[in-house]
Amino acid sequence: MTTPPEQDPAIPEPSTPSGDDSLTPDEILSSVIDYFPNTVQGLIQTQDGEPIAERPLFQSWYQLEIPPPTRIPNFGHLSILCLLVIVGWLGAVALTFSALHFHLFGVSNIQQAATDIHYTLASMVVLYLLAFGLCLLVFPLVWHKGYFAGLQWNAATAFRLWRWLFAAAGLCFALAIIDELVLPSPSNAPIDKLFQTRLAAWLLFAFGVTIAPFFEEMFFRGFLLPALCTACDWTAERFTHNRPRPLLENGHPQWSVPAMLIASILTSIPFAWMHAEQTAHALGPFLLLVSVSLVLCAARLASRSLAASVLVHASYNFLLFTLMLLGTGGFQHLDKM
Repeated sequence: MTTPPEQDPAIPEPSTPSGDDSLTPDEILSSVIDYFPNTVQGLIQTQDGEPIAERPLFQSWYQLEIPPPTRIPNFGHLSILCLLVIVGWLGAVALTFSALHFHLFGVSNIQQAATDIHYTLASMVVLYLLAFGLCLLVFPLVWHKGYFAGLQWNAATAFRLWRWLFAAAGLCFALAIIDELVLPSPSNAPIDKLFQTRLAAWLLFAFGVTIAPFFEEMFFRGFLLPALCTACDWTAERFTHNRPRPLLENGHPQWSVPAMLIASILTSIPFAWMHAEQTAHALGPFLLLVSVSLVLCAARLASRSLAASVLVHASYNFLLFTLMLLGTGGFQHLDKM
């Protein structure tokens, strides 16, 4: 039988409580700390009877920096969208000049094309569809999630809130009537030149309640509004040194109330300015469009659904065109507009 090795005299042997040859975990831990205080005390401490790890030595050198969560869409994604819109615009320009080359619909120059319903609507549709198709290809690769999921489409939420959304559209319609009474639109505005025929009026009706609301909301409330919300919160975080708010369970950001208010105003100004040329830059229509945009931003942010703002926008346009339809006898008397 082998003889156990001799105890090193430099290390005293732990004592065992009298009458009991077994040690509890707490007694073992206490004994180890007593004999090796310099090595163990800085690494282990007890809390509520349970050993916990303390901050290791040189932690500031080896600890990995946790990056802040990626909030989408942000200004980087908005920049990508602008590039895709430019590509769509180039495609629309190429198609327009090709049609002019063949004198389609009797149009032979760009001045005539600017007021011809076939050219104006076709160029807009081509621009929107090309940009949208590129978005479906590019952004899922960037976001690592579906395009509509990244934009918080949430159609089910919009359908559940349809009564409130239709009420919001009604509010916008009431604002339009009040604005026309207080600050009427100028006569012979550029947009009036598009309503030259009954066919043109019906085409604009269909375009205004389907394609236009979807793509305008995608740009302004789908990309620009969230990007501005994130930029406002990011700026505040730099000054206050606060960490970003955690993402929601679906990966979408949480924005502060001040950020949403500021972003809504900043989104509404370019939205109204985009339509200003159609109304000869009149003050009344501009203020109306700013107000309507604020309602659309509120619907988007309150419901966290881009489909909600699209539904409000489409319903508002539908009410406007229906009023025009009734006032002109089914677009038969366009001179009454």
